[in-house]
Amino acid sequence: MQWLQAAGRLIQEQVLGMEWLNVLIGRGVSALGLDPASRWGGSIQFFLYDTIKITLLLCLLIFMISYIQSYFPPERSRRLLGRFHGLGANMASALLGTVTPFCSCSSIPLFIGFTSAGLPLGVTFSFLISSPMVDLGSLILLTSIFGGKIAVIYVAVGLAIAVVGGTLIERLHLEEYVEDFIRTAGRVDAELPSLTRRERLEYAGEQVAATFRKVAPYILAGVGIGAVIHNWIPEQWIEGILGGGNPFGVLLAVIVGVPMYADIFGTIPVAEALLGKGAQLGTVLAFMMAVTTLSLPSIIMLRKAVKPKLLGIFVGICAGGILAVGYLFNALEYLLI
Repeated sequence: MQWLQAAGRLIQEQVLGMEWLNVLIGRGVSALGLDPASRWGGSIQFFLYDTIKITLLLCLLIFMISYIQSYFPPERSRRLLGRFHGLGANMASALLGTVTPFCSCSSIPLFIGFTSAGLPLGVTFSFLISSPMVDLGSLILLTSIFGGKIAVIYVAVGLAIAVVGGTLIERLHLEEYVEDFIRTAGRVDAELPSLTRRERLEYAGEQVAATFRKVAPYILAGVGIGAVIHNWIPEQWIEGILGGGNPFGVLLAVIVGVPMYADIFGTIPVAEALLGKGAQLGTVLAFMMAVTTLSLPSIIMLRKAVKPKLLGIFVGICAGGILAVGYLFNALEYLLI
């Protein structure tokens, strides 16, 4: 049993966490005449280490996920989801979201396509919630930084919010609040070409390049903000605002997170720094979920597809679920960390 635990630590710390890279960069910073324990030296080490680590993991994960995704183009995904009914359809849709686009704005066109194709509204909303909030990449990256337990918890509660949110929207029968051009769109049942393995590999490579170009600015911004929080903002400030002494910390994290626009990869470095400075676990999880699911650009895009009442209900369900998760895991933090 001990060897199994040792192997788990090795994978988390050296393979996923790349602690060897952190040590190597620390030596490089020292060779430049900077002290890694100083503010400037620590900031440079944090920035280089997190940027390189996230980039390496991200490119590998995008390639793997895109290869899997090549088996599930939109029309085939629609057909697959059409085989499920009731709660099972919401669960299948939420799980499908884990191997699809990495940000909320990229998920909305697929949501529109699924809705136009006649899938139940609740099913499409389960997909819309889960796609930006949780994916296979976030599970690996979260494991590399926070550990497997927190990573699994984040993905599990994200999927739960997606399933519950989609189910509630389905029960409210809000189809009339979808914009007319979507409800009246014709369904296309085209034959799907079968890709060769080489074509799938080429597709995965193209997705790596395209996705990285899109998310790279958010990774750099997120790591930069994380470096500032980690090395320049006093721990007492973070504890006072987002720690256990402030009962409104979760609400504040959600309010701050909504105007931001980033995917999970740009959000993780900020969350890492906040947690290291004394922010509560639930507050950090709520912040990540708010940024990835309820960003203002995605809300503006979604407004083009649904009417204000449905949009308001969607935001309310997501915000309520995120707040509940935040406060619940703040209460259970002592069991998890």
